[in-house]
Amino acid sequence: MSLPSFPSSLYLHIPFCTIKCTYCAFNTYIHLESLIEPFVSALVREIEIVGLSQPHQQVGTIYIGGGTPSLLTPEQIGRILQAINSHFDVLPDAEISMESNPSDIHRDYMIALKRLGINRLSVGMQTANANELELFGRRHDNNAVVRAVSAVRAGGFDNLNLDLIYGFPHQTLKSWGVTLIQMLALQPEHISLYALGVEDGTAMQAWIANGRLPAPDDDLAADMYNLATDILEAAGYAQYEISNWSKPGYECRHNLQYWRNLSYPGFGPGAHGYAGGVRYSTLLSPHRYIRALQDVHEEFVFPNSPAVDQLNIVDREGEIADTLLMGLRLTREGISRPAFKARFGEDLLDIHGVLVKRFVDYGLLYVDENVVRITREGRLLSNMIFRELV
Repeated sequence: MSLPSFPSSLYLHIPFCTIKCTYCAFNTYIHLESLIEPFVSALVREIEIVGLSQPHQQVGTIYIGGGTPSLLTPEQIGRILQAINSHFDVLPDAEISMESNPSDIHRDYMIALKRLGINRLSVGMQTANANELELFGRRHDNNAVVRAVSAVRAGGFDNLNLDLIYGFPHQTLKSWGVTLIQMLALQPEHISLYALGVEDGTAMQAWIANGRLPAPDDDLAADMYNLATDILEAAGYAQYEISNWSKPGYECRHNLQYWRNLSYPGFGPGAHGYAGGVRYSTLLSPHRYIRALQDVHEEFVFPNSPAVDQLNIVDREGEIADTLLMGLRLTREGISRPAFKARFGEDLLDIHGVLVKRFVDYGLLYVDENVVRITREGRLLSNMIFRELV
């Protein structure tokens, strides 16, 4: 087994929010603003420890996610990026992304982020309809999104992603179409569309369980997905992953690292990482995370650190499964058969030829001598394909 040699991608998790959205199951916390400053110091220390354990590691992308990273000041973000640049070899053309809430975005903040080296913004639009934003518990309205995009452009950014959600209770095909049209009017370079997942522990899951909301309609969600696929294609956006579209040249390089099953060390409370042949996650609690990174003097083996909570060695079978699970999400690129053989010593069809042929016969996969990739018909049944293959 030979892992391809590519620069790493760094993921930084900022766990703080002003409110908890009703659908959100991410590791986020409200009413902990007093911890932001000690958290930044702890995050800088974690970056130092991991960076020192494997010096001169090349980095091709950095993604600051959450949570709500835009609750941090430019000075705090600058300290984090300075730590990365001091302990990693960040490539000159690195993609450096940051998630932002529309209500936090203004021109001066965007100018400050651009000067720090952030060159890609991801804004959580979610929907253009006021009643749907209220259902989500979002703290912005559609006018705030318009103002935010204007501020992003005024700040000098030419790489903008907008996130949307579909397939949730009470949403209609008509309201979804309105959201798509209003989103396209903002002319983002990149678009991410996520079907609602009803996650345990969320307010929305409780409302559905007690009958306050109807369960999502999977057939309607499929219609919404097909409508979006047609509208975005007509607008000049190419679908390159099951949930992602972009203008030419604006594919998210950081997420491509995930989908190609390449290295991405993770930092911050509840972050997940894959590096050095292991998958790991860090301490969930910001309090425990901060304490763990105080007064650390011992050395650690990459990618371990005092913040790591769970760590699992990935064997060959697991790496093959992860490579299939991620790679088949890439709707144009798919899985390169020569690259797969170079990595694992066997052709993909030698391992899963019977299953692949069955899905080809169903019209769900396309195969030639160079690639295995999912078809348009297969995208709506991708979870079933993935379950069978792994």
